Parts: sequence; structure tokens; C-alpha cells
Amino acid sequence: MTQPATSQPVLYSGMQPSADSLHLGNYVGALTNWVKLQNEYDAIFCVVNQHAITSGIDPEQLRTRTLSTAAQYIAAGIDPEKSILYVQSDVPEHAQLAWILGCMTGFGEASRMTQFKDKSQRYGSDKTTVGLFTYPVLMAADILLYQTQQVPVGVDQKQHIELTRNLAERFNSRFGETFTIPEGFIPKANAKVYDLQDPTAKMSKSAPSEAGLLSILDDAKVTTKKVMRAVTDADGEIRYDPEAKPGVSNLLTIFAVLSGRELDDVANEYAGRGYGDLKKGLAEVVDATFTPIRTRTAELLDDRGELTRLLRSGADRARERAAPTLDLVHERIGFPTRADL
Repeated sequence: MTQPATSQPVLYSGMQPSADSLHLGNYVGALTNWVKLQNEYDAIFCVVNQHAITSGIDPEQLRTRTLSTAAQYIAAGIDPEKSILYVQSDVPEHAQLAWILGCMTGFGEASRMTQFKDKSQRYGSDKTTVGLFTYPVLMAADILLYQTQQVPVGVDQKQHIELTRNLAERFNSRFGETFTIPEGFIPKANAKVYDLQDPTAKMSKSAPSEAGLLSILDDAKVTTKKVMRAVTDADGEIRYDPEAKPGVSNLLTIFAVLSGRELDDVANEYAGRGYGDLKKGLAEVVDATFTPIRTRTAELLDDRGELTRLLRSGADRARERAAPTLDLVHERIGFPTRADL
């Protein structure tokens, strides 16, 4: 199998451009980890826009969100020189490999994917696309295309990593050693952040209300208003107790992770003070974190030529890495390779 000329293990990850802005959960759960991991791995990061069209397409919105998501990656600290950063649709090898892997995936195997079952039940059969059904196969192609060794994932993606491993092992068994078998891992969490209006639910773009979501690109006044209206409780005591005081505990967690301080340190600072003081302090910390990212994102989006250049360069580097794998796959299954044509 083809391996890159690097001593570092290959790491692959990406996010969908499915909202106008990334949010605090994306930042804490993925982006901050990616920034650290790019120093330890041969890192490949993708804006997975092909995954974003499984349940409806608004062309202009998708185009805008794709560029915005890429800009936020860079603004948060992803270095396009150090890491490979690109847009999925700019590398056609993804879709080509996905078709081949799809022809090796059992219908029952794909049907058992929990996310597909949950979403298809929610949308109904008439609004459930074949793309949603084959989403995990495309994800497998994303990973295997680069001979990836490590994949940082959330708990909800572990089943997809297992499918990826199964497909790689199946292909290798039938056609000879071709793919690296990737390992999924859940990065050491900075923290788990919850919805400001429902502190028992994780912060997510699919939440029923925007009021509980802290978006990176929100104006500072909007963010402050959301923090000041965050759900707490009636007893007025500031302490960390996720079961008895989920709202206050969530605010303390966000404060600690964004400020780089220990949770107990933050809780002790605000002990005996009012919830309003805690919220004002948190709003300042959130603004101090997000403002530089917002500013840099705006600069990148204002200079579309430079942003496009960076993404095209990343796509060229990605294709250089993807092509040998796809050629090897074609050779193994009996397709002509570029050398044959």
C-alpha cells in the first residue's frame, strides 16, 4: 500500500458546511483539538461539502457556507502550509472510491447504521435520500483514500469507523493489501458543552432554538444576549454540580475551557456572587475568544482570491496523495489505471 513520505502518522478529519457559522461545540470538540493534532500528525482536514447535500440543496447557501467553514478552520488555527486543507468536491477521487466501496457494502450492513435509521425515521421514506443511506460509505472513502491511520471522532461516529475498518479489511482480503486499517479515537475532551437553553442537551446546530447556540460568527452583542439569558436555576448558588445545577455547571465549564483555567478556580472566584456576575464574566471570555476568529474569517472572506488559492493548493496536494491509492484500487479490481491509458 502507498504511504506518504512522512514519519508522522496520517490523521484525517472534517466537518460539514451545514450552517452559516460553526458554533462553540465545534470549536471545543473539534477545532481546538485539530490545531494541536496538526503538530503531532501528518494532518489532512476537509470541508466535507458532499456529505452536506444528503438532505436538500440550496446552491448559493452551500457555496457560501463552504467558503465560510474553510475560513473559520484557518482563523481558528489550522495552518494550510502545515496541514492539507481542502474542499471535498474538489477531489473527485472521493466519489470514485466511494462507488467501488459501495459495491462491496451489503445492503443490510448499511441499513444497520444508527444515524441512517434515526434520520430516516425522522424524515420519512419519501424524504430519505440514497445519499443519506450511502453517507457512511463516502465517509469510508474519505478516510481510506489517504491511507489514514488515525481518525478523531465523536461517539456518534464510532459505528461509521467500524464500517470503514470492515470495508478496508474486506478489500484487502479479496484483492491483496491495499488499504491501511484506520483507528478511530475520541480525542481527550477539553470539555463537553451544552445548550444554553437546555443544559441537558449538547450544543448542536440541530437544536430547536438558536438561543442556546453560541455561534463563532455571531456579533458580540448577540452572543452577550444569549449568555445573559442562559438557563440557570432558582437557588442562586454558584457551584459545579452537573446533576443538581446543569445550567450553572455548563456556564462554569465553558468559562474554564475558554479561559484555560481550572474549573474549581472559576467556581471559587464567583462563589457567593450572583449569576449575573458569572454571565457577564463569561460573555467577556467568549467575546475574547471569538472576536479574533471572526475578524480573521472576515479578512479571508473579503479576499476570496487568496482563500480560493489556499483551497486549490490544498486540493492539489490532496489529489497527489489520493491518486496512487485510487490507481492501486483500480489495478486490484481490474480497472485500467492511468498508466494503462
